[in-house]
Amino acid sequence: MSRLAQTHGLTDVQREVLATVRDFTEKEILPVATELEHRDEYPARIVAGLKELGLFGLMIPEEYGGLGESLLTYALCVEEIARGWMSVSGIINTHFIVAYMIKQHGTQEQKDHFLPRMAEGEVRGAFSMSEPGLGSDVAAITSRGVRDGDAYVLDGQKMWLTNGATSTLVAVLCRTDEGLPEDAPAHRSMTTFLVEKEPGFGEVRPGLTVPGKIDKMGYKGVDTTELVMNGLRVPANRVLGGTTGRGFYHMMDGVEVGRVNVAARGCGVARRAFELGVSYAQQRSAFGRPIAGHQAIQFRLAEMATKVEAAHAMMVNAARKKDSGERNDLEAGMAKYLASEYCKEVVEDAFRIHGGYGFSKEYEIERLYREAPMLLIGEGTAEIQKMIIGRRLLEEYRIQG
Repeated sequence: MSRLAQTHGLTDVQREVLATVRDFTEKEILPVATELEHRDEYPARIVAGLKELGLFGLMIPEEYGGLGESLLTYALCVEEIARGWMSVSGIINTHFIVAYMIKQHGTQEQKDHFLPRMAEGEVRGAFSMSEPGLGSDVAAITSRGVRDGDAYVLDGQKMWLTNGATSTLVAVLCRTDEGLPEDAPAHRSMTTFLVEKEPGFGEVRPGLTVPGKIDKMGYKGVDTTELVMNGLRVPANRVLGGTTGRGFYHMMDGVEVGRVNVAARGCGVARRAFELGVSYAQQRSAFGRPIAGHQAIQFRLAEMATKVEAAHAMMVNAARKKDSGERNDLEAGMAKYLASEYCKEVVEDAFRIHGGYGFSKEYEIERLYREAPMLLIGEGTAEIQKMIIGRRLLEEYRIQG
């Protein structure tokens, strides 16, 4: 096991879960990841293996058929899986954000209906905030839900849905405006709808269309799509929590979990990049000796390892904070910001160590080089994270009097 990114204070159960996931990553993900990624092929066999391991129910309470594990356990599993192939960690991340939102905020009927099947991997989740005309400005969404008897009619277009085609349940954020004054803050008009659908592309239920897969620079294999709602009828009992106007709060709570996840992904990709760099440096010779013997390479490896260790520590701290029941938006923002930035830097350093071979698709580092940038924008850009961090710091350190 790697000297780097160790986590102290884990229970026997946590260590056993992590060992199982690490073994699965080594045997089932790493040997096929680059080949599948180059073909942009959905990793169906890997997903089936994760389902068999029970990972789709990792954080779902035992009473609903899950393993009832903590966010820390989940984040450490994500780190291991992302080390093998980041796209696979994305497949389970959106699922868990939706499951977490239902567990925390859903009605009892919603929990009973969805969580047992989500724990089995029978129902797979995706969530949708962004739209084509906006990214991080969630308050500017235009998708709308209008009450019509015992249902809501949803209209609008959503963007950047991870698992948009393969999911069967999507948490969709729309504007509802029920009973609010015209000058009410924008976030009070938002509602999360739990939309069930068939997997696939095209019209997946009346009024709901999933266009083709978006072609991306990296983060391949996992499907990223748009979502078009045109007169989509959703029963009123599929409003998350049963009350309109709480959607922004629900989504932000879920995104805090998602930011810990993105930090964990950054840690996993960075650790893999370090492993590739330190291994190649000992095999490649220049000027009569392995390049690892040159001080310039040793300095680079030292910087890479330090960044891997620092990012992991911040990610673990953010997860533990959330598990304790405390607000962790500051810690999650810091962890996501640092891990994604350090991941990009560690991957680039490993790329430089590989020299010209790093540019070849025969080498794994080429794939990581295209994957790392997604972490800079996923679950909020670095600039958004710094805004969140700055505001929270000013709250914590406000001058009195």
